[in-house]
Amino acid sequence: MANEIQRRNDLFGDIFDMRNWMNDSFFSKMANNDGHMRTDIAETEKNYRVKVDMPGFQKKDIHINYANNILTITGARDTFDDVSDKDGNILHSERRYGQMSREFRLPDVDINDASAKYEDGVLILTLPKLDAVNDSDTHIEVE
Repeated sequence: MANEIQRRNDLFGDIFDMRNWMNDSFFSKMANNDGHMRTDIAETEKNYRVKVDMPGFQKKDIHINYANNILTITGARDTFDDVSDKDGNILHSERRYGQMSREFRLPDVDINDASAKYEDGVLILTLPKLDAVNDSDTHIEVE
């Protein structure tokens, strides 16, 4: 039975099956197996809004840092305790554990007014932008 499950879920084998190249579900399958935290970033004149899918994480295990115009989001998950039987024979597993991290270059963030919320497996950051610098004040006359 394990061999049948392995055949049905063999992503590597699907790559070489040319019938799958025209199938939208093939590309969805590829996109969902890369281990990244799916992220959307929106920008307005006043702020950046970042949404990150992080299902299964605990708030205490999510770390956010902003330095040198780089936003870094890191999350960690322990191994999963549930197994398919008392001997731990798992037939199929796609859930990831360990540490995951993403970085984004977002210039001129006012980190003092930034906010973060984690709800229903989605991290939402609101990152206000610094006020624009008035370029006319930077000119120095030569005497």
